[in-house]
Amino acid sequence: MSCAIDLVKNVKDEIPVCALVVRDNKLISKAVNKTEACLDATAHAEIIAIREASEILSNWRLNKCVLYSTLEPCAMCMGAILNSRISRLVFGAYDLNAGACGSVINLPKDLNKQNQIEIIGGINELEASQLLKDFFSLRR
Repeated sequence: MSCAIDLVKNVKDEIPVCALVVRDNKLISKAVNKTEACLDATAHAEIIAIREASEILSNWRLNKCVLYSTLEPCAMCMGAILNSRISRLVFGAYDLNAGACGSVINLPKDLNKQNQIEIIGGINELEASQLLKDFFSLRR
């Protein structure tokens, strides 16, 4: 998680979220939000990291992979995480506005009857939350 937080510290014009996909303790892909740069509402860090990992591994099934995110995934990203069959999700800050791992809705509980995913939230939560607070305080 520290690696993800370090990567996102230099992001200036995007909501500071970073996602990493790791398999067998090896970094497969990393991404930051690019919604503004790409003018694409789906260009969230998690989606980009999943796409890149699938390309690198030549497989859309990312079982045995762990996705690390500095922020609790939204419904769109959580859907992609579940569909890609990622085995474990680890995130930093809880998202009380759009979190889909229990903060607002709980997609894994409601939708994921077949493929089980382990979810660990709140890792380095204070540091991840502070990056978001700093970002939004400059814009509001």
